[in-house]
Amino acid sequence: MKNSERLYNDMIAYWEKNNTHPFVQGMADGTLPKENFKFYITQDHLYLMQYSKVFAMGVIKAQSEVDQRLFAGLITATLDVENAIHKTYLKRLGLTNEELAAAEPSIVTESYTNYMISIAQKEGMDAIMAAVLACSWTYKLIGDYLETFPGAKEQEFYGLWINQYMGDEYRSANDLMIDMFDRYSEGCSEEQYQHLKHIVYACTQYEYMFWDMGWTCKMEEEIL
Repeated sequence: MKNSERLYNDMIAYWEKNNTHPFVQGMADGTLPKENFKFYITQDHLYLMQYSKVFAMGVIKAQSEVDQRLFAGLITATLDVENAIHKTYLKRLGLTNEELAAAEPSIVTESYTNYMISIAQKEGMDAIMAAVLACSWTYKLIGDYLETFPGAKEQEFYGLWINQYMGDEYRSANDLMIDMFDRYSEGCSEEQYQHLKHIVYACTQYEYMFWDMGWTCKMEEEIL
């Protein structure tokens, strides 16, 4: 069994919880308030700017031209394709470039991206792919779910977002990342597999917190 297949079996129960989150459900049926989506999409833009830096560490650590080009392609896909949808929505929602440039990351956004970048800086190629895989794979699975939700992809407002994550281009990029994870983790010890699974689990928790943040529109939780 490939490590990705084992990982899928270990994580799918956590990943499928995203489908029933009220934020995702609100996009599916069109009831999500646009102010919530505006908050989310602003934070997701800030997230993607840091997510691409994890791939940049892959370029730095790559031992072959092929791998350098694979990671460089993932940077382009993040900045020029996925983020382009964000910019389209931010324009629709009336957020100027100046306002976007001045936006601050939430506690969740900053903590999540700092965690991934730290893993990418300190560890090897297998851990880099583990750090980015939770985001890519869960969004692909959300796209799969929304494809079966009646009327979701035809929505006037959220349809553009939904169609991106159920599209062939995004699915192909996710398949590439799964293949890279398998290649870099091939032959790893049980101890290393458990470490990689922990990285994916931690990022999976951050992903769910990201949906919570979008649902509540809170930069941080008050604990005092």
